[in-house]
Amino acid sequence: MIKRLSHPSFRSVLAENPLVRVAGAHDALGAKLAEEAGFQAVWSSSLEVSAARCLPDASLLSMTEYLQAAAHMQSAIGIPVVADCDTGYGNTLNVVHMVHEYEAAGITAVCMEDKLYPKMNSFAEVSQDLLSIPDFVRKLEAAKGAQSTEEFFVIARTEALISGLGVDEAVTRCTAYAEAGADAVLVHSKQPTNWQVLEFLDRWDGRVPVVIVPTTYPDWTATDAAAAGVSVVIYANQGMRATVTALRDTFNAIQRSDSSRPIEDDVVSVKEIFALQRLDEWTAIEA
Repeated sequence: MIKRLSHPSFRSVLAENPLVRVAGAHDALGAKLAEEAGFQAVWSSSLEVSAARCLPDASLLSMTEYLQAAAHMQSAIGIPVVADCDTGYGNTLNVVHMVHEYEAAGITAVCMEDKLYPKMNSFAEVSQDLLSIPDFVRKLEAAKGAQSTEEFFVIARTEALISGLGVDEAVTRCTAYAEAGADAVLVHSKQPTNWQVLEFLDRWDGRVPVVIVPTTYPDWTATDAAAAGVSVVIYANQGMRATVTALRDTFNAIQRSDSSRPIEDDVVSVKEIFALQRLDEWTAIEA
């Protein structure tokens, strides 16, 4: 009989590993492939979930739509999902509702950022205004107060570097967020090198783990990041970017050749899709 997959909490995975590598996804298939590759958790990326709908990452989708995507991923894999919850979908009341719903869906970790709602993706060339420290602290305190289990994990993400406010502000904010009960802090930078993150790490007292998203500084290895004091590395959007490349190349090749013959040796078989679907286990029920 097929049973629903169980998974460890993100907190337990972090406790058992000096470095946790996380891959971004937007659906169950992507999450399953990340698990197969050996990643220890999956990032339910708001950028990817939005892009999968051909919509900008600008608080256009509802919490329910993001939650459904994260829940679909979690139901398909045996590693934890970390849900990118943007600003918490509104004010402090929305944050409490978010924690209740995500925790009830089996999601053991969420991440909230300190930008104003509605947010815009960090790499968009627009103003990136931040919520005041006291206001975001209230959101974090509300989130931690709303959780029903000790395992639930809240990551506080500061966009101070994205907003151009500098490392001093990032350290100040992360210190306040840790004091408010955040289980980890995420420091986000869009510089082409890791210098801002390294400066932050040099000044961080280690009171909670540090999470990074090295999208714009890909040369920094996870091993070197861990040596510098990072606990979690999230590869937040590489999977979707690779998907776009692969689909474009595949569809264009079919159009050019007037058949799928040129690409058949380069794509997985239908049998492999059946394996990802666990088809044998399902058909065994009827047998």
